[in-house]
Amino acid sequence: MVLDPVCRMQIFPREAQATEIYRGRLYYFCSPGCQERFLQEPEKHAPDVSAMRLTVGVMGSAAEQIPEAVGAKAFSLGQYIAQAQLALITGACPGLPYQCARGAYQQGGASIGISPALSLDEHLLKYRSPADVYDVIIYTGSGLMGREVTNIRSSDMVVILGGRSGTLGEFAIAYDEGKLIGILEGTGGITEQIPEIVASFKKDSGARLVYSQDPGVLIQEMTNAYTQHHFRRPSCFCSSGFTNEMKSCSS
Repeated sequence: MVLDPVCRMQIFPREAQATEIYRGRLYYFCSPGCQERFLQEPEKHAPDVSAMRLTVGVMGSAAEQIPEAVGAKAFSLGQYIAQAQLALITGACPGLPYQCARGAYQQGGASIGISPALSLDEHLLKYRSPADVYDVIIYTGSGLMGREVTNIRSSDMVVILGGRSGTLGEFAIAYDEGKLIGILEGTGGITEQIPEIVASFKKDSGARLVYSQDPGVLIQEMTNAYTQHHFRRPSCFCSSGFTNEMKSCSS
């Protein structure tokens, strides 16, 4: 359960009548009235209620040789994630995810790396991966393929940029698990084939896809989609018995 920051009513998150992101954290409301009161004075209500920071997982090519323009897009994506005060999650690998993490670091954003390694030593030497721009590195010991599930399930939203077969695997996990997925167009790799791939699935997993060539627009549209409707079923692991019949306060 979570607390409405205005009326202090206890709410099951998916039964909230409205949500709002403030300083990167997601707040739940029992009614649009409480949401409106919150928006009038967020600095008054937010400090009294704990709220989790939303996470954005960025999945993409780990190739060290990447086109300059694509690397710049990845860097800009990290900047926008940090400016929105969302937490960035990547596979702590080189390539496009690293450029994104660099962008977040440059803006003072929170950055979490999910490493395939058992330790920092193995992360640096065996996997030849960077460790200089992360606030936290989680050592899974799961290898390159095994850590993909941790990446996806730890992310509220997932962005795909560039990428090859490994990124396609991450996209498939995110799609099957009903995630909100952003596609950063113009970054090459599998992003160019995703519309065709999804059409061939003929399967409604609950996943929602957002497309844009502009990193800032992509993050804005994804956060809008999450707060407006995707929070009600953020993944396929949510209970199917949800009814959305919660009573609201009198606000």
